[in-house]
Amino acid sequence: MIPFFDMHALQAAVQQDVSDAFERVSRSGHVILGPELAAFEEAFASYCGARYCVGVGNGLDALALALRARGIGPGDEVLVPSHTFIATWLAVSMVGATPVAVEIDDCFLMDPKRLSERITPRSAAVIPVHLYGQAVAMDKINEIARNAGLFVLEDAAQAHGASHHERRCGALGDAAAFSFYPTKNLGAMGDGGAIVTDDGLLADKLRALRNYGSKRKYVHETEGTNSRLDEVQAAILRVKLPYLDAWNQRRNMIAERYTAGLKGLDGLATPRIAPGNTHVFHLYVTRTGRRDDLMSFLSRREITTAIHYPTPAHRQGAFAHLNIPASDLPLACRAADEVLSLPMWPQMTDGQVDRVIAAVREFESA
Repeated sequence: MIPFFDMHALQAAVQQDVSDAFERVSRSGHVILGPELAAFEEAFASYCGARYCVGVGNGLDALALALRARGIGPGDEVLVPSHTFIATWLAVSMVGATPVAVEIDDCFLMDPKRLSERITPRSAAVIPVHLYGQAVAMDKINEIARNAGLFVLEDAAQAHGASHHERRCGALGDAAAFSFYPTKNLGAMGDGGAIVTDDGLLADKLRALRNYGSKRKYVHETEGTNSRLDEVQAAILRVKLPYLDAWNQRRNMIAERYTAGLKGLDGLATPRIAPGNTHVFHLYVTRTGRRDDLMSFLSRREITTAIHYPTPAHRQGAFAHLNIPASDLPLACRAADEVLSLPMWPQMTDGQVDRVIAAVREFESA
């Protein structure tokens, strides 16, 4: 069987490093807000090309805390893409603001051409999502945002190492939120997240917010929360970070093999890489009008696929109160009906890739 993602293979590639990191933390006596976190924050900020990194409990908290630190809340609107994981929208509602959907382009990314028409006097921020491992056209997004006075928060949960015009995600907006969920390109052994920014004041506020609103023990100057990237996860991320570029390179090789092997199939569209972008293929997402049939066919061939994402956020019960008609966001609805993610992980073999290609071609030719 070919899994969608092989955690065992990924773990085996770094098992000794991870074991050494765990032992180092175990011997240190530091488990929260210690030297491993400080070292990882410095290393990851540098990797992204930013000045500061603040580790938090998960990617959703990273988004929500960044909005809170900027003072965004009730009465504000935050522009979000119509097609994304629901966490992007949830972060907005968590701070009491209202998500406003912007339609996507043919790369499944927020379309800058549609952004301006959604801005109102209540607009306070925009969250472009670097979905599936590819950066949004941030030069255009930033220009629109500057003219409207909007805070630009990158959702980079799927884009560790991706770049736009040779600048890495994490250094393309005012701040960026990352997730280190285990299946991410840079993943921990549990939940984890971080905010990266060049804004020292914002970073200082975030350090307090993640730690009960405290900069000094038992002194709480603001209403914070408990969302801290622990020492074990930080140590594991430290040892994985040097592997990230090589893993991303292998993901690109797999993607190129997929694209070449699936070329010429009228019923299947392969991913498009926008000019100026370096894709890191967190996911290899195809689209087809026969998605459910293809998914079932591949399952019978013992090939596991996934749908990212089958129901748009505006059609989820959590956001029913916004009363957004499905007809308002047709591109998001179409994507939800057509997208299919093929197996992808760095240790995937050429033989496994070729098996997937052969099965898809068999389905398309039937």
